[in-house]
Amino acid sequence: MFGFPSVASTSGDQLSFEDEALAQADALYRTALRATRNPAEAEDLVQDTYLKAFRNQGRFEPGSNVRAWLFTILMNTWRNRRRDAGRDPVAVASEVVEQAEARPASGGSPEDLLLRDTLGTDLKAALDQMPDAFREAVWLRDVDEFTYAEIAAMLEVPIGTVMSRISRGRRQLFEKLTAGGDAMRPAEAAGRG
Repeated sequence: MFGFPSVASTSGDQLSFEDEALAQADALYRTALRATRNPAEAEDLVQDTYLKAFRNQGRFEPGSNVRAWLFTILMNTWRNRRRDAGRDPVAVASEVVEQAEARPASGGSPEDLLLRDTLGTDLKAALDQMPDAFREAVWLRDVDEFTYAEIAAMLEVPIGTVMSRISRGRRQLFEKLTAGGDAMRPAEAAGRG
């Protein structure tokens, strides 16, 4: 997906780091797209992630998990962007909004079409409705298949918090996907309701 230029290297260790890092581009992009919900922002986020990774390659400990290190950089960069964006005032051009409402809906970007076809509309809607903290944790565990410890390091929260967020996030997904969230909870089914 990304056409990264070859980075000149002087040793086999650097080349293997670069190869291993660049092999994660698609996985990083999928996670960035899920986080930002915007293909252009996702591409920028992945590019910034690689820029930071290659600039700080000397800090990487050989033998450790390159994938987890890159995802940590990605999540921290995204979190910083969200925080910084909250400080910027929002300007709305009402003419542009009115013109957009009048236009027929388009099919969406290729990434949107892929997600729509892959996830299913109900699951995608349920994921989009989840709070960011739960969606991030569930996505990193169930889609990107990181361990709890790796997710805790990426999100800079205790491992117990990660486990709680994943559990609560999965429960929210289940409730939203079964009868539109009106499904009885186990305690209610046992007569406590």
